Amino acid sequence: MRGVRLHARLLALVLFLLGVGSVAWQVWVQEIPLAESDVEPVWVLDARVEFEPRDKLPIKVQMFVPPGRDDFVTLSESFVGNNFGVGVSWVEGNRLATWSTRRAQGHQVLYYRLVLARRFLVGEVDATNAHFRRREPLTGAELVAAESLLEPIRERSADIPTFISETIHTVNDDSNHSVRLLLAGDNSETRRAEVVDMLLAAAHIPAEQVHTARLAHGVEQRPELWLRGFNGQRWLYFNPTTAEQGLPEDRVIWWIGSDPMVQVEGAKRLQTSISVSRTEMSTIQLARTVQPVQGRTLWGLSLYDLPLESQQTFRVIILIPVAVLLILFLRNLVGIETLGTFTPVLVALAFRETDLFWGIFLFTVVTALGLSLRSYLEHLRLQLLPRLSIVLTFVVVSITLISVFGHRMGFEHGLSVALFPMVILTMVIERLSIVWEERGGMHSLKVAFGTMVAATLAYLLMIRPELVYFFFTFPGALLVPVSMMLLMGHYRGYRLTELRRFRALVKDEGGA
Repeated sequence: MRGVRLHARLLALVLFLLGVGSVAWQVWVQEIPLAESDVEPVWVLDARVEFEPRDKLPIKVQMFVPPGRDDFVTLSESFVGNNFGVGVSWVEGNRLATWSTRRAQGHQVLYYRLVLARRFLVGEVDATNAHFRRREPLTGAELVAAESLLEPIRERSADIPTFISETIHTVNDDSNHSVRLLLAGDNSETRRAEVVDMLLAAAHIPAEQVHTARLAHGVEQRPELWLRGFNGQRWLYFNPTTAEQGLPEDRVIWWIGSDPMVQVEGAKRLQTSISVSRTEMSTIQLARTVQPVQGRTLWGLSLYDLPLESQQTFRVIILIPVAVLLILFLRNLVGIETLGTFTPVLVALAFRETDLFWGIFLFTVVTALGLSLRSYLEHLRLQLLPRLSIVLTFVVVSITLISVFGHRMGFEHGLSVALFPMVILTMVIERLSIVWEERGGMHSLKVAFGTMVAATLAYLLMIRPELVYFFFTFPGALLVPVSMMLLMGHYRGYRLTELRRFRALVKDEGGA
């Protein structure tokens, strides 16, 4: 016997660890939230392009749009233009959207909207453009100025990151005559970035300009310029003014290179603007949206992969083992007598159709009428099976009459009686009748009351949205209730309802 108990305990421990481990895997590896109420920020970026068409000329508008290669994932993307065709292509590592139309009249406005999220995406380094871009060789004074700048930069740097940082600091030093010569009177940020790019190319370091958008709610902005250089393994991002390394987390790469964001043919008075807004999305909804993009196989095997109708069914079924564990606790530890273990759970499922108050009312009324009829039929001395058949037919008739009268009186719950599982009630009446035959009427009423109490508690447990979400999202957690059932299977101790009886026994022994 000890070997059997040890075996059961070890099995319970293994199942418990597997259940907890499956939840930990989904939470820490797949980043699935424990609570459905968790929300994550979602960013909406809107680009607006306005222009006036030229007379009788075809119009073509080309705009760079985010390539989606950084730490953000695209939830949705839309292009809006009245009577404009839209196409997207890849050009030298950038995504280029092209609006076109044969003819347009009046003021024109084009929109581009991008919805981004950061969570659930593992960023990958993209080195497809990490190559040395050959430039036209510098000559004359520009060559001398560049060489005079590169030599001290090499001496003050130890590797590629420090070389890029020193180059930026040097180009932003207006007191340096060589820098002023290369700037040629243009002190703008764009020109300084071009000079840094020129010096890095001369030093055989792949580098390029990066234009970003800042994720700030309600801010209309222009693209922000950054620089990046390749160190042989990954891209390193630098602020072209301060030489600060590392792209901030609230920046989204829009396009790469020195070309303008928007180019237009056949139009004039071009104006562009970018606005950003922040919204929120349920974390689990975001996970369901993003995971197929990532192609994670384990998520595809979850219950969320089922059709919506099947999901609604499993949201009910998934909590049946938890309700059974509750009934087992009430029977084996508390001592409440019920009609078996699964019958109270079935009654609790029926309560979901009628709500708790009407469910208890219908259970009480129909059961009382059925048992009363059974008591009357007992005086006719009928055999057991014919008597049960009459009782079950009476139950069906009672439910039908309640539905009709409820409809006539305007009670919506009266109509839900038709959905109240007749099989469950008839089965309850049948089993209570058998208990009445075997152990008497008082015991039958006691069992009926215990079944209703257990069904009520099971119903209150099964409608908890937190539990429904948890076990539906983490079905492996059902192994934990199974492990507890195994442990309770060998319990031979006293029940709570038996303490009163044994307390009286102790008093009698003390008096003797």
